[in-house]
Amino acid sequence: MSVVGNAAPTRRRDAGPGPAGHPLEPTGWANPDGDPADDAGEITMYYQPQIAIATGEVVGVEALLRWRHPRRGMVDPEELIRVAEQSAVMRLLTRRVVDDVVEQLAKWSAAGIGLRAALNVSVRDLHTGEIADQIADRLASYGVPAERLQVEITEGALMADPRRVLATISHLHRIGVAISLDDFGTGYSSLQHLRRLPLSEVKVDRSFVLGMADDADDAAIVRSMIELAGALGLRVVAEGVEDERTWRMLHAAGCDAAQGWFYARPMPAEELVTWLARYRPVRPTGGHPQADSGRRPGR
Repeated sequence: MSVVGNAAPTRRRDAGPGPAGHPLEPTGWANPDGDPADDAGEITMYYQPQIAIATGEVVGVEALLRWRHPRRGMVDPEELIRVAEQSAVMRLLTRRVVDDVVEQLAKWSAAGIGLRAALNVSVRDLHTGEIADQIADRLASYGVPAERLQVEITEGALMADPRRVLATISHLHRIGVAISLDDFGTGYSSLQHLRRLPLSEVKVDRSFVLGMADDADDAAIVRSMIELAGALGLRVVAEGVEDERTWRMLHAAGCDAAQGWFYARPMPAEELVTWLARYRPVRPTGGHPQADSGRRPGR
C-alpha cells in the first residue's frame, strides 16, 4: 500500500493508526516483533511526483505509506500491510490514509497548489466496498473535487474477485474518482478485464522499467504495454525511472508520465512544497536534463 500543515478540519478520533507523523494508537494487535501495538511507532505519508514526460509538468503525486519503528527505524511498509491485513486494523489504516491524503489535498489547494494524488487500496478494501463511501465522505467533508484523487488497484487484487472489485471501482468511477491499474504486466489480467473496467490509467511495473535500458526483452515488453494501453485510450505511467536513458526511451515509446528517482525521491508533504518551488521542467528534447538535487545515492 502505497500514502501536513497548520489549521485543518477536525479529525475523527478513530482508534487505529494516528495522523501522518503521529504515533499509532492502541488497537489490540502486535507488530512483527511481537511488541504491543501501542509501542509500534508511527506512520507518515510520503509523496512522489509524477511527471508528464513530454512537457516536464508535474501532473500528480503518489501517496506512499511509511512506518517509523521506535527501535528499527524506517520499516518496509509492505511489512506493516502484511500484518494489518490479517486483522481489522487494515480497515482502520485505510480510513486514516484516505483522511490524511484528502486533507493534504485540501491544504495544497488552499495554498494554490493544484495536485492530483494517487493512493493504493488493499484487496480487503476492494472486496468490502466500504472504501468508496469513505472516499466520497472525506472528499465532501474537505471540499476536494473528486478528480483530484485517484485510486490504484493491483492486478492481483483484481483477479482475486473480479466481480466484487468491479462493483467497488465502478462506484468510485461514478463519483468521479479515477482508477489506475498498478503493477501492470505482473499479474494475469486479460484484455477482457482491461476493456470492461472503468480505468483511466495503467502503471507499468518498475520491474520492467528498471531493466529496459539494458535488456531488449524488457524494452520490448514496455513498448508493447504502452501501445496496448494507448489503443484502449488509457494514460500510461512508468514507475521506477532512474536514469536519463530510460526516460528518453519512454518518451520515444509514447509513455505519458513517469515517476522515479530520476525526477525525485518520495518525500514528506512539507518537503514536496519546497521541491515544487525549485523544480524546473525536464523535457526530453533540447538541453541537458536537470538533475534532482536529492537524486538517489547508491542503494
